[in-house]
Amino acid sequence: MAQANLVVGYLATPGGADALALSVRFARVLGAEIDICIVLPPDTAPAGIGPKGGYEEVVAGQAQTWLDEALASVPDDVVAHTHLSFDESFTDGLIREALRLQASAIVVGGSGGGLVGSYSLGSVVSELLHSSPVPVAVAPRGTRFSRVERVHEITCAIGERQGSDLLLDTAVRASRAAGVPLRLVSLVALDPAFGSLRGDDDARREHALAHAQRTLDAARSELPADFPVTSTIVNGPTVEAAVEQLGWDDGDIIMVGSSRLSAPRRIFLGSTAAKMLRVLDVPMVVVPRDELKDGEDAHD
Repeated sequence: MAQANLVVGYLATPGGADALALSVRFARVLGAEIDICIVLPPDTAPAGIGPKGGYEEVVAGQAQTWLDEALASVPDDVVAHTHLSFDESFTDGLIREALRLQASAIVVGGSGGGLVGSYSLGSVVSELLHSSPVPVAVAPRGTRFSRVERVHEITCAIGERQGSDLLLDTAVRASRAAGVPLRLVSLVALDPAFGSLRGDDDARREHALAHAQRTLDAARSELPADFPVTSTIVNGPTVEAAVEQLGWDDGDIIMVGSSRLSAPRRIFLGSTAAKMLRVLDVPMVVVPRDELKDGEDAHD
């Protein structure tokens, strides 16, 4: 997430407030601006009811009120803008806005709730985590109540599958831009593909330690000599048990990669990341396994 702007998928719901609060936290450390976006369904009012365009005008007026209230809640030290657009799909509309605005990431709330037309924020989060061409940050339930003002540390959970190099590069660039410590976590010991080849614990640990060291060396080569970066491995009977061993503080975030099942330049939330999302109470950023090149349209 290089310096640029962050698109917030917003509804006037607790999840929308959580997303906005997280985006403020990110904006402060990255020097980014926030684009608060509401996507509405187009005019679906039955024929003959009200003047032409009346439905859109009423709904757009309400949405603009929500946007104005959201903008007013953004602290004075963060620059924010609002955007209102119409699309059959909240997800597609939000992705179009993110690409149009050249956003570094899309930020959404993970608690769901609330309807606009036929759209619920919960379903939007799920769809984004299986289709977005840019990183998606998910705010845990209750982020809006947190007193944390900035990101304090980035944890990058990394394996050996396709896209891991881009994930590591994204985490390194984000840590450097934000000026916050980077904690690298090797997931190799949890990889069932490796376990089926070499099931004994010693071999698995040795392989994980070697992977962790290679990852650390790669990160250090891209960071200043005195930059705070550490590396560790996790193991356990389940993914959930393993990541909970790490210890988490307010202000932490975790970055994970997209599944190998994803289409090029798209996110597909894999099973490991999905399990983490269920148990961790820190914001998660999911990074596509391929980078969208300048001038490329993810909807082609």
